[in-house]
Amino acid sequence: MPKLDPSVKNVVNETIAPMGISQIRYFAVKFAKIPGIIKLTLGEPDFNVPEHVKKAAIKSIEENKSHYSEQRGIIGLRKAISGYLNTRYDVNYDPESEVIVTIGGTEAIFVSLAAIINPGDKVIVPTPTFALYIPIIKVLGGIPVQVDTTPDGFQLTGKKLQEVIDREGEDKVKAMILNFPGNPTGFEYSKDQLQEIVDVVKDKPMYVITDEIYAELTYGVKHTSMTQLMPEKTILVNGLSKSHAMTGYRIGYVAGPADFVENAGKMHAYTVTCPSNPAQYAAQEALTNGIDDAVEMRDIYKERRDYIVDQLNDIGYETIMPKGAFYTFSKIPAEFGLSSVEFAEKLAEEGKVGVTPGVAFGEGGEGHFRMSYASSMEDIKEAMKRLREFTATLK
Repeated sequence: MPKLDPSVKNVVNETIAPMGISQIRYFAVKFAKIPGIIKLTLGEPDFNVPEHVKKAAIKSIEENKSHYSEQRGIIGLRKAISGYLNTRYDVNYDPESEVIVTIGGTEAIFVSLAAIINPGDKVIVPTPTFALYIPIIKVLGGIPVQVDTTPDGFQLTGKKLQEVIDREGEDKVKAMILNFPGNPTGFEYSKDQLQEIVDVVKDKPMYVITDEIYAELTYGVKHTSMTQLMPEKTILVNGLSKSHAMTGYRIGYVAGPADFVENAGKMHAYTVTCPSNPAQYAAQEALTNGIDDAVEMRDIYKERRDYIVDQLNDIGYETIMPKGAFYTFSKIPAEFGLSSVEFAEKLAEEGKVGVTPGVAFGEGGEGHFRMSYASSMEDIKEAMKRLREFTATLK
């Protein structure tokens, strides 16, 4: 086993070196080692990939579709993405010049930011939100500007956005990232709430990167995409991981104006060359013949959501009813005197329930914890029983 030569010990990227791993993953791995724990940590659908989608991947292998695809993805999949967006939101993206197939939503976020950010540029990030945005901005030399949305029920209002832009400098803010339905909160923006943001951004030299990967998982509300309101300045990030339980297939995509996609496509090509063929053919099948595959899963998630939110509030953890995704985000009672990390660790060790501390989702997440209900109802019911017993010991 080679031992690092001392002469290169300090030859390291000074931005990346001090960073830890994603706290979502860190706590998931840490808590998984506790015997008998029920894990409600990761956003990992507990469903299988639809059979017709699996068969499409197998067929591509049997037909020896094993060579490099076009760098931006096979044209059949890009056409399927374009068709899906047109069907769902009545927006039009040219599959040749306005769509990139990426290695999951994470790469879609990375190449989108890489196409925009220069060192010192600022990106507005409403928190609590998905944990990877902030480190990616930092790696690219940008400055994340975190905005706490908890006082406004997890909504970034137009008024707050304008205040932040005025404070940070319109010439320095190059983009903002909006994630909805939200991870970890389940908050879903209405058309009117999105219009507030559009009214602020439309005349400013900045993009909106909109991560809508949970768009197929909304409850009782119809998802409005930012692309419907401001396509000329919106960069859409989406994928198949959540809607079709295809997390391991790693297929995401970026859609946006052709000039932007040209630059993002360069970073994509330099980073990954092209996506995997079997996964692409599976995704093409999912978006062509499985556009409603998520409906059954969504109905089951809703049943779990209703149960877990009712239980959390009854036990004493203030929880807003999520309108999308598959998470609850609950407030830790102040009288417990525990930070979100302390609470999560104590619950895992003493109560045998794994949750994610709110601080993992940015500064606005402190004082909360996230539970994933992408788990069986049996596990959820047992977790609620354990949480109730654990909470009694704190009170």
